Amino acid sequence: MSIKPKYLVLSLLVLVATIHPGSAANSTVDPKVLHVLNRLSFGPRPGDIEKLESMGIESYIQAQLSPETIPEPQTLIEQIEQLQTLRLSPVQIYKEYGPAAVRSGQKPAPQQKQATRQKARLVVQQAMQARLLRAIESPRQLQEVMVNFWYNHFNVYAGKGLDRLWVGAYEQQAIRPYVLGRFRQLLEATARHPAMLFYLDNWQNTAPGSPGARSKFQGLNENYARELMELHTLGVDGGYTQQDVIALARIFTGWGFRRRPSATDTGSGFYFDSRRHDFSDKVFLGHTIKGSGEGEVEQALDILARSPATARHISYQLAQYFVSDRPPDTLVARLQQRFLATDGNIREVLNTLFHSPEFWNSQNFHAKFKTPYEYVVSAVRATGIKVHNFTPLIATLQQLGMPLYGCQTPDGYKNTQQAWLNPDAITRRLSLATILESGRLLNNQNHTQRRQLVDAAALANTLGNSFSEKTRSAIASSPVQLRAALILGSPEFMYR
Repeated sequence: MSIKPKYLVLSLLVLVATIHPGSAANSTVDPKVLHVLNRLSFGPRPGDIEKLESMGIESYIQAQLSPETIPEPQTLIEQIEQLQTLRLSPVQIYKEYGPAAVRSGQKPAPQQKQATRQKARLVVQQAMQARLLRAIESPRQLQEVMVNFWYNHFNVYAGKGLDRLWVGAYEQQAIRPYVLGRFRQLLEATARHPAMLFYLDNWQNTAPGSPGARSKFQGLNENYARELMELHTLGVDGGYTQQDVIALARIFTGWGFRRRPSATDTGSGFYFDSRRHDFSDKVFLGHTIKGSGEGEVEQALDILARSPATARHISYQLAQYFVSDRPPDTLVARLQQRFLATDGNIREVLNTLFHSPEFWNSQNFHAKFKTPYEYVVSAVRATGIKVHNFTPLIATLQQLGMPLYGCQTPDGYKNTQQAWLNPDAITRRLSLATILESGRLLNNQNHTQRRQLVDAAALANTLGNSFSEKTRSAIASSPVQLRAALILGSPEFMYR
């Protein structure tokens, strides 16, 4: 007898409502092993617990901190290589998939505009597929966790104009190479990328009265300067003033991208327009910066990257992500010291975090409520399903309020329980659990393929059988068709 999905969800809701997260009972897996997998990765896949136990926790941590030492599966490499738009620079994407008027030199007809928009959808679709594919399949899990963390920190919204073309390139070129490097490099890579320059309007930032001031380039635009300090570096309480915002905006005048690249240009698209720059001297955060052009930005980024306020802001966010919604001040201070001592070496800051007593405090185990993205990726990983059709996952993230590249505000998505725990969200997560349990994501071509249910016992073993007695009892007393979905919908699986 089969159970229809809507009745599965109702049954799950009834069962989940009677269960509260609790400590694991009779689990033979070291809780520290599960803690590492839940925090340094998007959760265990089949066999991950055994692999980590074999190599040891410390070896696993050090390997994850050096992802270049971990071979990628050839199948994953081949799948990523098939996504051809990932290899294109912003200029190449702009020429191939951008506005028809740019390519033709003439005003496009409505049908041409529609065809261009349709073609451009491929770029963001492939970016989404690549992100999910790597998060699910890559053994370089900490790298993927940090790609998600830093993209969110330096958020760019795909729904704003040209950024629908550039978010994938932005992640590939400005985020991914620097996630475990020095913060200063990451900061400049994002500051130079057309996706960020367009999203926060700095491409229009112009010194009033300058030779290049005309049309939409008429005056200062403070958007990027403000967010660069408030969100990306110093933090809202970082000690800057409105005068510092204005000074930084003046420093960034002319810092943008070429709107009409030449036929031979295939690069990043970044362009400093000296005709729109303010060449007067500026005082920024107490430092005098002589008017010299493009190099002024380098000085400003150095000041921001080396500020104790920046070190504290970044340390707090890392501690909040990896330890608890309200991280201890002692941990934040220790990470801040390490950040300053290593000139913003992200790998070293994380190494300190992963060896801190706060990270290993059992009260912080299984205490972070998963964001929709973390839930979706961890659920697919736990089942071991090979996803060939990513559309349901992308749609689920949309329904859960966390679409990929879809955060409109520059502060990015929250990663706390308060932001995501609500009845509607739980209902939607349970709907995904029933879909995964039925095997309906296995194939998008052969619709006649027999659907096989996820094995509940194997799934429980993959997760270390780390369930409370109430959850165990609920699973054991449920129909076989319901058990895997109940595991994925359990309170314990909602947390990492």
